[in-house]
Amino acid sequence: MGALDGKVAFISGGARGQGRSHAVRLAKDGADIVTFDICEQIDSVPYPLGTEDELAQTVREVEALGRRIVAAKADVRDEAAVTKVLDEGLAAFGRVDIVIANAGIMPVLGPTSTVVQAWHDCIDVMLTGVVYTIEAAIPTLVEQNHGGAVVITSSAAGLKGTTRSLRSKTYGMLGYTAAKHGVVGLMRAYANALGSYNIRVNSLHPTGADTPMVNNESFLGAAPEVPELFEAMTNILPVQLIQAEDVSNAIAWLVSDEARYITGAVIPVDAGATAR
Repeated sequence: MGALDGKVAFISGGARGQGRSHAVRLAKDGADIVTFDICEQIDSVPYPLGTEDELAQTVREVEALGRRIVAAKADVRDEAAVTKVLDEGLAAFGRVDIVIANAGIMPVLGPTSTVVQAWHDCIDVMLTGVVYTIEAAIPTLVEQNHGGAVVITSSAAGLKGTTRSLRSKTYGMLGYTAAKHGVVGLMRAYANALGSYNIRVNSLHPTGADTPMVNNESFLGAAPEVPELFEAMTNILPVQLIQAEDVSNAIAWLVSDEARYITGAVIPVDAGATAR
C-alpha cells in the first residue's frame, strides 16, 4: 500500500520540471492526479515554457504507474480556468485531498526582465495564481471533512534578498522575489484559516533546481554579467543545482500522515542557501 492510496492531488504547472516530478512522485505513493499548465508562451519569459506535448508526457508517466490523471491546458492567472480544471478532476475522481501550488516563471534577467510587465507576470503567476489554485479547492476540502494538505512552492528567494546591486534589480527579479516572499504570508493566513478543518498549509523553499526554468541560457548564461546575484544565492553544500526529485521527496512527506502535525511551516530544501 502507498502512503497516499485513495488520495487525489491537484497540482499547478504540471507539464514538466518540478510539477511533473511532483505528479509522478505522488502517483508512486498512490495518489491520482489533477494537473494543468499554460502550454503557451508569456512574453516576458525569455526561455520556452512547457508545451502540450510535455503535459501529455506527464500523463503518460503517471498512467504508467497505474494511477489516473486529469490534465488540461489552463492559465493559472485565469481563476475560472483553474476552477474548471479542478471541477473536471472532481467529476472524474470525486474528491481532492492535496493541493500543490507549484506553477512558476522566472523572467529575472535579460532584456525582457527590464520591462514592467515582467513584474506583473511574476505577481500574477506566483502570487495571484497561488490564491486561485488554493481557493478552487477549499470548498471541497472543507465539505469533505477529511482534512487535507496544501503546499505552496516558494523559493530560497522567498526567505532572503536576491539582489546585491542595482544592475540586477530588474522588474522581473523584483517581481519574483516579491511573489516568493508574498506566498509565505499567504501560507500563514491559510494555515490559520484552515487549521480547524484539519487542513495543513506549508511553504517549500527550494534553491535552484535542475529544471528548464533554471537550467537555461537566459539565466545560467547570465552569471558572468551579474555575478553578485549568483553569489547571493550560493549553496553551502557542494552542489550548484538540486534535482526536482529532491523537492518532490519533501512534498511527499509534507502531504503524508507522517507530517500530520506540521502546518504554518517554512521548509527550506536549499542545500543551505538561506543559512548564509
